[in-house]
Amino acid sequence: MRFRQVHLDFHTSEHIEGIGERFEPEQFKAALIRGHVDSITLFSKCHHGWSYHPTEANEMHPHLHFDLLAQQMSAARSIGVKTPVYLSAGLDEKTARRHPEWLVRNSDESTTWARDFTEPGYHKLCMASPYLGELLRQIEEVCEKYEPDGIFLDIAGVQPCYCQNCIAERRERGMDPYDEAAVNEHAEEVYRRYAEAVRAAVDKHNPGLAVFHNGGHIRQGRRDLAHYNTHLELESLPTGGWGYDHFPFSARYCQGLGMEYLGMTGKFHSSWGEFGGFKHPNALRYEAALSAANGAKCSIGDQLSPDGRMDEVTYELIGKAYSELEAKEPWLENTESAADIAVFSPEAARGSFGTGQTTQTDEISSGVTRMMLEGKYLFDVIDEDSQLEKYKIIVLPDIIRINNTLKEKLRRFTANGGKLLATGSSGIDEESGRFCFELGAEYRGKAEYSPDYFRPLADIDGMGNTGYVMYGRGESIDCTGKELGVRELPYFNRTREHFCSHQHTPNSGRSGGAGMTEGKDGIYIAWRIFEDYGTSGSISCRQIVSFALDRLLGNSKTLVTDLPAQGTVTLMRQGSRYICHLLYASQVKRGRDTEVIEDIIPIYNTRLEIRLGAKPQRVYLAPQGAELPFTYSDGRVSVTVDKIECHQMVVFETEV
Repeated sequence: MRFRQVHLDFHTSEHIEGIGERFEPEQFKAALIRGHVDSITLFSKCHHGWSYHPTEANEMHPHLHFDLLAQQMSAARSIGVKTPVYLSAGLDEKTARRHPEWLVRNSDESTTWARDFTEPGYHKLCMASPYLGELLRQIEEVCEKYEPDGIFLDIAGVQPCYCQNCIAERRERGMDPYDEAAVNEHAEEVYRRYAEAVRAAVDKHNPGLAVFHNGGHIRQGRRDLAHYNTHLELESLPTGGWGYDHFPFSARYCQGLGMEYLGMTGKFHSSWGEFGGFKHPNALRYEAALSAANGAKCSIGDQLSPDGRMDEVTYELIGKAYSELEAKEPWLENTESAADIAVFSPEAARGSFGTGQTTQTDEISSGVTRMMLEGKYLFDVIDEDSQLEKYKIIVLPDIIRINNTLKEKLRRFTANGGKLLATGSSGIDEESGRFCFELGAEYRGKAEYSPDYFRPLADIDGMGNTGYVMYGRGESIDCTGKELGVRELPYFNRTREHFCSHQHTPNSGRSGGAGMTEGKDGIYIAWRIFEDYGTSGSISCRQIVSFALDRLLGNSKTLVTDLPAQGTVTLMRQGSRYICHLLYASQVKRGRDTEVIEDIIPIYNTRLEIRLGAKPQRVYLAPQGAELPFTYSDGRVSVTVDKIECHQMVVFETEV
């Protein structure tokens, strides 16, 4: 995979004329060169259902009069730019209107995406219908005639469906066609058939060609679905609904799957389908650097004008980010993460169904992401199949109930000296309803009051001797180990008959038992504290978790820095090198709920300490190559980074 990709959307209505009339190969090439682009995903078929080349398997856009795809591919390849090809899989509006009987239906017979044909928008097609055969012929045609560098299939995923094709199939199999479990089981089968048929269609003409099925999110805990792809493209447009929490958490899961992956953002102010909208250049600089810092290649979404002319302002914008990324590539290839902590994915714990379109990060994962990034902890995201040996701490956030397989795996981990941090209902055996591990607590059930209060007994940085409100409902426990904090109760729960002041009932000071405990295997916090932080952002939640993590890590923490809370730090290993990525940008909200980056504020004299175990031969800034003076003592190397402007790599060479 290439590092500097563009995903060139071209969803173009049949009501627009003059398609591609201003396309000029030299202008197209000049834009790619200006943007420092080394791979561009080009359109064979769009959501409207039209092809952008002569076709026997489909219909060419009625107002296109030449082979646009071939000319784009020829121009790009002449300057060494790769050309994967896009086909809209789940959406094909031309076909949807001609064959409404092929559409995905909800249980009430409404359609998905657009609810019916009275509103503007696309309608999703069912892969259990004859449409799949049409799509496969379109894929084969592209592979045979154009020899693309990959196939990108969009709007593809496990889709519960109540169309008559699916109803009939389920009845033939003796299933209740309206039973939810049967519907979901059948949906998984339909997707498997689709993915296997696509692979066979591609391999008929281009054996082993890269294929990616895009569903807007890589489902955590569904490795089977991930491996229907040859690589992963993490669609994550911060301004398009995903936000800045989504990509770091998703990337830290995907980097453990053993597959190449890229981060896909957009040049848009908002999201796909926006014409004339532009991010600030600093936002793209940061997002490209964030991909690099998480071991990912980068793809930036653009949308081509119907007339086929590349927007020069867009490629000036992209070029500002990609010129920097290009210089960094020698330190980005073939890296793996160095992490102290593994966070068990809440999505994986829920038993994630399917791959339906989503742009949302759940509140627990958002809370984890923010705490880990703000606290400068090195972390990965894991599922039940992950290897645990490299980690010092496993975090079980809020809802991770323990089955027998996970119990044995975590018991081996703790027996070898690893520690657990469990919160909320995590760490509780699915069968017995008791804690599986020695966390200094015995489980009693759901707490009676919410919100209630946490009073620290330990010396927690930033917290004093008072009760701190905990907004999320907690769990009731008895302490059997060391008590690090207690629960204090409000006077009563807030109801229409019992309420006090504007928000919640004040602290009565009455004891509600233990709030944070420690045992042989780790620490337990008796609230859904990550979800609380994801929704409320209360600083006390982060202070409690940071105390617990620091206590469990002791002096074994791999990385220490005074980079401010809004900064991001990762540590990647590349052979004998360790590359520390330091990023800083100011994220703000504009409009109703759009997260944007405009200002890149330089950070000066940042202290960085890495636990390497062996004295490095050389420490330097990349890509600048400037040597950094360092000190080495007791297995730790310390440096000061004079200036961080958006993104700075610090390289520790352990061998030369």
